[in-house]
Amino acid sequence: MTDKIDKEPADTPPQASHAPETIKAIPVRHYGRYVSAVIVLALVALLVNAFATAEKIQWSAVGDKLFDSTVLAGAGRTLLISVLAMIVGVVLGVLLAVMRLSKNPVTSWVAWAYIWFFRGTPVYVQLLLWFNLALIFPMLNLGPIYKDEMTDVMTPFMCALLGLGLNEAAYMAEICRAGLMAVDEGQTEAAHALGMSHGKTLRRIVIPQAMRVIVPPTGNEFINMLKTSSLVYAVTYNELLRATSTIGSTSYAVMEMLFVASIWYLVMTSVFSVFQYYLERRFARGSSRSLPATPWQKIKVNLMAFSRERGV
Repeated sequence: MTDKIDKEPADTPPQASHAPETIKAIPVRHYGRYVSAVIVLALVALLVNAFATAEKIQWSAVGDKLFDSTVLAGAGRTLLISVLAMIVGVVLGVLLAVMRLSKNPVTSWVAWAYIWFFRGTPVYVQLLLWFNLALIFPMLNLGPIYKDEMTDVMTPFMCALLGLGLNEAAYMAEICRAGLMAVDEGQTEAAHALGMSHGKTLRRIVIPQAMRVIVPPTGNEFINMLKTSSLVYAVTYNELLRATSTIGSTSYAVMEMLFVASIWYLVMTSVFSVFQYYLERRFARGSSRSLPATPWQKIKVNLMAFSRERGV
C-alpha cells in the first residue's frame, strides 16, 4: 500500500515573488578627519604667512642668487663628490660583503672590523681625521712609485672623497651582504654541481638575483649621500653649502642663501628619487606579477574616471 501524496491542484496560481527592497547605504561621516584637516591647513597657512611676511628676509635675493654661477658651481661639485663617493662605496661594499661571507676567518674578520669602525664613528669625525692626517704622517712615501707631503696629497677634494666613500662602503657592505644572503643556497649548489667556480657563480648566478634586494636601499643611500655631502664643508671643499654660505656672509643674506641651498638640495634629491622609482620598478619585474602603476599612469586613470563621471 502506497502512501498518499498530497499535491496542489494544477490550477493553483504560483505565489507572487516580491523583489527585495534596495538598501540605501548612508556613509559614515568622519567629523574628526574634517576637523584635523582644517587644523593642519591652518597651521601650514600660519607658517607660510610667518615666512612670507618676515621683514628681515629679502625673498627677491633668493630668486636673484638661485642661478648664480658660484651657486651652480657648488651644486655641480656636490653632485660630483656624491657620485664618486657612491661609486667608491658600492665597489668597496661589494668586496667587503664577499669577504664577510667568506669561509676564510682572516678576511671575514677584517671585513667585520672595517664595518664596525666606520659604522661606529660619525662621518664628520672621519672627515676631520683625513683632513688632519698630516699630523701623524707628514710624508706619503710609497718608495719609487710616489713620494710627496701629506698636506699636498690630502686636498679638500681627496679628504671629502675618502671620508664619504669609505664611510659609505661600510653601509653598502651590509646592504650587499643582505642581498647575497637573500639568494637561495640551492642556486649556488646547482651552479657548483655544473662545474662553475665560486667567482663565476657570484658573477652570473648570485649577484644578478641579489640586485633586486640591493638596488632599492642603494638608491636611498645615494639620496642620503647628496645631503651628507654638506658635511665636507668642514674640510673646506667648496660644495653647495659652502658656496652659498660664502655668498651669504659677504652679502649679509645668510637666511636667503640657506633657502637657495635647500632648494637645490630638494631639486637634486627629487630628480634622483624619480630615477630610483623607475629603477626599482625595473628590477621588480621578476618578482611581481603586476608592476605598480607609474605616476603618469595614475594620472591618466584618474582623468579617465573623472571624464566618465562627467559623461554620466
